[in-house]
Amino acid sequence: MTLSVIIPVFNDTQLLSRTLATLRNHAGDVEIIVVDGGSTDDSVQTARNYTPLVVTSSRGRGLQQDAGARYARGDILVFLHADTCLPNGFDRLIHRALADPSVVFGAFLLAIRPSTPILRAIAFGANVRSILFRLPYGDQALFVRRSAYFEIGGFRPWPVMEDVDLARRLHRAGAFKLIRTPVKTSSRRWRKEHPVYTTLRNWWLLTRYFQGASPKVLARHYPDAR
Repeated sequence: MTLSVIIPVFNDTQLLSRTLATLRNHAGDVEIIVVDGGSTDDSVQTARNYTPLVVTSSRGRGLQQDAGARYARGDILVFLHADTCLPNGFDRLIHRALADPSVVFGAFLLAIRPSTPILRAIAFGANVRSILFRLPYGDQALFVRRSAYFEIGGFRPWPVMEDVDLARRLHRAGAFKLIRTPVKTSSRRWRKEHPVYTTLRNWWLLTRYFQGASPKVLARHYPDAR
């Protein structure tokens, strides 16, 4: 099975180069697709230094990731945030996770870098959530069989909760596998906002979403920290 890694970007040049360099160094034959949402910095040029597959779409992670999925040719789609680095040999880990034909999607454990005791506790909580409730977030590098992605309709064009919504629908298509090797995501959002506040806010937004609140309404409380 071939892999396509899809990275939505918007003014992410500061961290994108590191993410793409790590991806190139730790992967075999992997298709890398960067989907720009109208950046005004050097994100597009930075991406082109690493891959010729740079496309544009309207801004929004759901929209951008779906645009990348429709452009991709891989049997497995990997959705990677621009500030998240995959572990060494991630392609082998994903292939191993999907060796069971009943598994249609998965994600990685989460590590936040640079770390602090509070951020380690936050990552621990995210990993417990993923293990107990099989509910990963987008910063855990979601991967999915291409056939299952399009069978359930892919990402919805939502400003927030697009990752949670996708995971919930994928559970109806098949089993979930959590890879116990972590991805390393940037602590930039937690650094910009207080870590405890950010975590409590995110849990509140998730609770409101499960209560039926509109993602458009919830997005008002989820600022872009880039």
